[in-house]
Amino acid sequence: MPVKLPKISVVLPFYNAEKTLSRAVESIARQDLGDFECILVDNQSTDLGAEVAWSWMERDIRFRMVSEPEQGVMFASNRGCEEARGEYIARMDADDVALPGRLRLQSEFLDQHPGFGAVAGLVRHMGDPETTGGFQRFVEWSNSVVTWKEILHRRFIEAPIVNPTAMWRRETMLRFGLYRSGDFPEDYEMWLRWLDQGVKIAKVPEVVLEWHDSESRLTRTHPIYSDQAFYGIKSKYLAKWLKENNPFHPDVWVWGASRISRRRARILEENGIRIGAYIDTKESRQLDREVIFYDDLPLAGKGFILTYIQQMDNRKKISEFLENRGYEEGRDYLLVS
Repeated sequence: MPVKLPKISVVLPFYNAEKTLSRAVESIARQDLGDFECILVDNQSTDLGAEVAWSWMERDIRFRMVSEPEQGVMFASNRGCEEARGEYIARMDADDVALPGRLRLQSEFLDQHPGFGAVAGLVRHMGDPETTGGFQRFVEWSNSVVTWKEILHRRFIEAPIVNPTAMWRRETMLRFGLYRSGDFPEDYEMWLRWLDQGVKIAKVPEVVLEWHDSESRLTRTHPIYSDQAFYGIKSKYLAKWLKENNPFHPDVWVWGASRISRRRARILEENGIRIGAYIDTKESRQLDREVIFYDDLPLAGKGFILTYIQQMDNRKKISEFLENRGYEEGRDYLLVS
């Protein structure tokens, strides 16, 4: 009799995570959908993490462990995905907690939406607001980006998917590839690549994960998660999108004339985009190229706008202003950062 394969494979890489691994694994064990396997990928830990993993394997046959000798979460994640046998693959991190309905909600979404290649979910920020306020602001933004259109149009603001909330179809990863190694955040690059290739991604509009933040989290300490790395990969894919979708290519107007906005927008020029003008809320600003006072903007159809504005409230106000002028997100402008 053939072996019944699990519907879902949860891939959980770990490195020196003995203090948090059992909590993360227990949150998977307590899922209200039991048709899964969980692949624990030891990335050459030097603490007692492997012993923690072994103890779970001994008590629950749904858990198994493999070892990845190449150091790095990208290598460990890919190794786990190669070992996965499920129809759907879900990512999980060793310091987070999955809520009990996570696997059920996300697998039901993929069951009911065959045109979508991946699904994610909302997160609850777990960290000291005194030291991790930046992550809290990111979580607020990320939780506001839920539908496919929102993810598609706003992927150039920040990474639209919190990686340990993701679940995707086996066929998606086989067709479009997994995490790649480079001087960029590997998860953000994968989401940008998949979306660029037409993969539809949405989120279940419910919290599925407690995202535990700390000063030592990899996204805070590793250079591939630096601002420079994010803007480098973001600008590469944004320039490609503009070449294919901007009717005024290679020219764009950039809303945001501050020094920071101009510095970030100029990375696009290294990718073949030309900044025709800046848009500003001050009438008197003088720069080395045309400055358009925002209230003098023509109606839609005269240029394509990128909004290099960081503050969520200001982005919302700009979006409302442009929509009132006949601009349509994704056709006449994009919110970027």
